[in-house]
Amino acid sequence: MTISIVDMFSLGIGPSSSHTVGPMRAAKDFLDSLDETPQRVRVELRGSLAATGRGHGTDRAVVLGLAGHEPETVPADAEPVPGANVPVFGTAKGPRGTVDYVIDLNPKQLPAHPNGMLFTVVDDHDEALTEPVDYYSVGGGFILTGAQLRAEHEEANQLTAAQDPHPVPHPFASGEELLARCAETGKSIPEIVRENEDALHAEDGGWPVVAAHLDAVWKTMRECVLAGMTTPGTLPGGLGVKRRAPILLEQLRDQAARNAAGFGAMEWVNLYAMAVNEENAAGGRVVTAPTNGAAGIIPAVMHYARDFLLDFDEDAARDFLLAAGAAGSIIKENASISGAEVGCQGEVGSASAMAAAGLCAVLGGTPAQIENAAEIGLEHNLGLTCDPVGGLVQIPCIERNAIGAVKAINAARLARLGDGTNRVSLDDVVTTMAATGRDMSSKYKETAMGGLAVTLGMPVSFTEC
Repeated sequence: MTISIVDMFSLGIGPSSSHTVGPMRAAKDFLDSLDETPQRVRVELRGSLAATGRGHGTDRAVVLGLAGHEPETVPADAEPVPGANVPVFGTAKGPRGTVDYVIDLNPKQLPAHPNGMLFTVVDDHDEALTEPVDYYSVGGGFILTGAQLRAEHEEANQLTAAQDPHPVPHPFASGEELLARCAETGKSIPEIVRENEDALHAEDGGWPVVAAHLDAVWKTMRECVLAGMTTPGTLPGGLGVKRRAPILLEQLRDQAARNAAGFGAMEWVNLYAMAVNEENAAGGRVVTAPTNGAAGIIPAVMHYARDFLLDFDEDAARDFLLAAGAAGSIIKENASISGAEVGCQGEVGSASAMAAAGLCAVLGGTPAQIENAAEIGLEHNLGLTCDPVGGLVQIPCIERNAIGAVKAINAARLARLGDGTNRVSLDDVVTTMAATGRDMSSKYKETAMGGLAVTLGMPVSFTEC
């Protein structure tokens, strides 16, 4: 099934696409599916959503969704505010009215996915009035009900590319197929994706609607970088992590400091990435690119292209996102972009691959070079674990985005030095990433029960939740 870049690059609030944006959408979708607004809803967070839900703002997101808010438009300071202690019993108040709620945390995963939720209408005595409905936040803000997830699996088993329920002129589900479409048509990767998006959204207005969305994505990225660079203070959550982006900006603006430290373009890339992820950690509005946890990489590389390489106009920004989206859709289709499913290789690794593809494209790379850039970007993030300290999207997530952005730039540069041929293909690396994720212990997959969280003595325990 073709994945639209409109869905790949969505707008939402931090700190997590899978643990904040997805649950908010699921809560609102559940209420929208009912004939009338219930008086009380029980929400059971399962697996990774239970393990790091507090630190990732899942409880806040569910309350906001029950109140009728959507990730794209919810005010960043809507009650309960970021970092607030959300009670497990309470009332959600917002555009939809009021709904009483109870939130339960259960470490046991639902069978279909680590990020599971159960929604049930209950009475005042917490007795079920409806059967529980299972929802899954599958990464990047995407959600599926259990019924949708089962139908999607059946569809994948039964349909060929020619039977795609959303036909496009240039179908591809792998890097090999994408390169074949380029060879057959003589078109570039951005052109291939643009024509597919025009067909996917024909009923809504086609390419002009998609282009407007991409323009809004780039605008939001720029706003997020600016906000992150100019907002001092300490991030919420209790770790006492200070915002470093404003400090780094002052150093980069100081000529003497720049000369003494030998600062250059890479320091600006670090700044851009960290600015975004500090905004994300504070609950600000970001672009899922492809996730919130990795939201700083693509904006940082786009700012690098704009400020240091070329005349980065509106068309260049669109081409960057089109090529990046092609790489991201291949990864999501054949592996995962969910940290709870495959570790941080699925988040930072995917974003690094996407940014490398986008940069290579706007630098004039051939389709083969773009595919090679994405492959390099993902290959050198294989095995990357997701081990958020204290269950917060701060350590090591913020710095990890800066490193991922620099890797993406180097991947694009390496690819441009070659002719696109490589012993390892993007498809090979995606397959390897999926297998590595299956083999990875669950404690290294967004549970904060292993890695740095344990080394620093700040693992999440369910007795604390």
